Amino acid sequence: MKKLLSVKLAGNTLLIYLALLEVFHVLVLLKILPSEMVWGGQIKNAFFLVFFESFAIILTLLFAIIIAIKIDYIKIKRLKRFANIGVWVMLVYFILNIIGNLTSEVTFEKLIFTPITVLLTIFAFILAIKKNKI
Repeated sequence: MKKLLSVKLAGNTLLIYLALLEVFHVLVLLKILPSEMVWGGQIKNAFFLVFFESFAIILTLLFAIIIAIKIDYIKIKRLKRFANIGVWVMLVYFILNIIGNLTSEVTFEKLIFTPITVLLTIFAFILAIKKNKI
């Protein structure tokens, strides 16, 4: 039976989204995009905005590295186990993010980020169940 969505396509789609997400968070940090669009619109203090957006940028970069290892763009066999565990952590993170988006008071977050995060969750699940050939 032919696969509906390949592991490589799922991984590449996640990498593209994460690259766009990095740009988004940088634009929020530079105040080009309003900070009310992120973190449920709850962050009013500049220090906390920088702290949480920096955390988001670092986490997003870590997720991209995990995916790159998982789909063999980064070929370091010793990190395969880390990547396998990391994809499951990403999956849980995305599920929790869906809940956060749905409970957000920010309409943009609810209407735009929720469906995107659902797709990312599906892609992360596809990567998580993929077995590596080591």
